[in-house]
Amino acid sequence: MKGVQFLVAFVLLALASKFVSASDPSPLQDFCVAINDTKDGVFVNGKFCKDPKLATAEDFFLPGLNIPGNTSNQVGSMVTPANVKQIPGLNTLGISLVRIDYAPYGGLNPPHTHPRATEILVVVEGTLSVGFVTSNTDNRLFTKVLYPGDVFVFPEGMIHFQFNIGSTNAVAFAALSSQNPGVITIANAVFGSDPAINPDVLAKAFQLDQNIVKQLQSRFWWDNN
Repeated sequence: MKGVQFLVAFVLLALASKFVSASDPSPLQDFCVAINDTKDGVFVNGKFCKDPKLATAEDFFLPGLNIPGNTSNQVGSMVTPANVKQIPGLNTLGISLVRIDYAPYGGLNPPHTHPRATEILVVVEGTLSVGFVTSNTDNRLFTKVLYPGDVFVFPEGMIHFQFNIGSTNAVAFAALSSQNPGVITIANAVFGSDPAINPDVLAKAFQLDQNIVKQLQSRFWWDNN
């Protein structure tokens, strides 16, 4: 009986350890301000840390998220990040933020995924159609129209999007469960990779004529490079 109890406890502990390691590691100190200079630094979470005695309030500060992003581009949106690259004090803290601006009549944050973070988004202005798609084989779409004050969650790794269906500018803020969540924009990654993916592969995968694939590749490769 004791052997069974030990085995159950061991399995639960193993599962708990797996869940804990699914996001950024918990810090073992108050903070670890990231620095580029390796002199007198300690390497933690992909960044060198500043001596805590030399840290200042500026290491934890970023101004400007009240300023609208420029949406004059092909997709009509702009993401303004506030992650460890902009706020070095976020290093090891496992959280970041973005502001997203959307142009009227179809501003789009195109289908993309964050490989290292769950995202929770709140709409501040405008009306957004948002959604995410689950993994194979269901590929189920969860979608909702959001208004100011509405909140929606995009689970880690799921392909998701936001689309401005209103006639005015839209603004949203999103928190992500990583200091550096990463982003893979699906169309850019598939058709704009460097070097390009073999057109035969994409033609078969998307059931498209190879000439269409090459046309898409030329367009996205140019945009990405």
